[in-house]
Amino acid sequence: MDIHALKRQGMTISEIARRTDHDRKTIRSYLNGDRAPGVRRRAEPDGFEPFVDYVRARLAEDPHLWAVTLRDELVPLGYSGSYPTLTRQIRDRGLRPACTACAHVTKRPNAVIEHPPGEETQFDWLELPDPPAGWGFPRKNAYLLVGSLAHSGVWRAVLSPSMDVPHLLAAMTALLGLLGGLTRVWRFDRMATVLNPVTRDLTPMFAGFAKHHGVQPVVCRPRSGNRKGVVEKNNHTAAQRWWRTLPDGLTLEQAQASLDAFARGQDDRPRRTETGKTTAKAMFAAERLQPLPPVVFPVVITEERTATRQALIDWRGNRYSVPPDLAAARVEVRQRLGADTIDIATASGTVIARHRVAEPGLGVTIRDTGHVTALEAIAMASAPPGRPHRRKERIPPGAAALHAAAVLTGTAAPSSTVIDLAAYEQAAKNRNTLR
Repeated sequence: MDIHALKRQGMTISEIARRTDHDRKTIRSYLNGDRAPGVRRRAEPDGFEPFVDYVRARLAEDPHLWAVTLRDELVPLGYSGSYPTLTRQIRDRGLRPACTACAHVTKRPNAVIEHPPGEETQFDWLELPDPPAGWGFPRKNAYLLVGSLAHSGVWRAVLSPSMDVPHLLAAMTALLGLLGGLTRVWRFDRMATVLNPVTRDLTPMFAGFAKHHGVQPVVCRPRSGNRKGVVEKNNHTAAQRWWRTLPDGLTLEQAQASLDAFARGQDDRPRRTETGKTTAKAMFAAERLQPLPPVVFPVVITEERTATRQALIDWRGNRYSVPPDLAAARVEVRQRLGADTIDIATASGTVIARHRVAEPGLGVTIRDTGHVTALEAIAMASAPPGRPHRRKERIPPGAAALHAAAVLTGTAAPSSTVIDLAAYEQAAKNRNTLR
């Protein structure tokens, strides 16, 4: 303001520079509008500038995208800044739009609960909408069973096509193997597959499953979901940082491998305790986990499949044959947990095929010899007789086609009746002989 006021009084740039004790180039820059008060020119190029368009586009698509999830996407693109730098750039540049639909915030008190090492594992289902069509799930949602160790916060998760009791027990078996052992208590919310809503007792199959593992299941009281806040927070992390950015085209087995790698990467996240800062991995070392039973719990998983016209069904990333009579029909696939074979049954329950299970996700096709022979016999029997036509075979119009074309164009020759006179001559001779 002083510089512009002195200039309006008729002073030269040199005189203003002497009076204000600034360089003449500085005075000239302010008078020409090249510089603004309070804004300093950067001594080095802005390293965040190349990523502004990407960040603005992603936050416009998803206003609730976590900054740490956004940083996971920016690092492969060449971003080398820290998480605080990213949040400051988003805040200073106003890149995150306001979401009016989600402006309300709920507030409630949080309880402080002690979790000794090896004391409790928390389980919860997470619904994941719009799974890839290639997964073959019968519903519009995929389901993720998340298990979290309450003391260390280490968590793992397993994808599942259903939340029924057999799939729950199968997912828990895989999940316990990923966690590496058993705690004394399993905590759940009031899900119907664990607690009978009428009798408020454990369901018989789940009670047997818990007894098989020697664990005490605990169900949260009504309206007390904050007692398993560890798994709830990990659900949020899995949904916002893994599922939200999961690319299309992955098979179910590839998605599970990606989820395992992401969950293991979360073990290095910092944790705050009364003694100071540590990591989830360091706290996991103090967990007193009991070993798993040597034999898995006997539960049978049943899923529906539709056979292809080649009499094949998809199961865990591989294809298995069925009798050709069931091509394009609905069948049931059954597998006992821990078994190395699968049974394929009709809708009425009759088992019509049994195969040894291949390693999931290999993409191999396993056919029974009898199925191959029967499929070839049916295919040959349904083939039309004679030699099939070749694509480039020459077949010109025949006599019937040419005659029909001549009738249509009016160029057909008139039909004439030819009388053989020898027939009349023979008839006349016979008449004379009879007389």
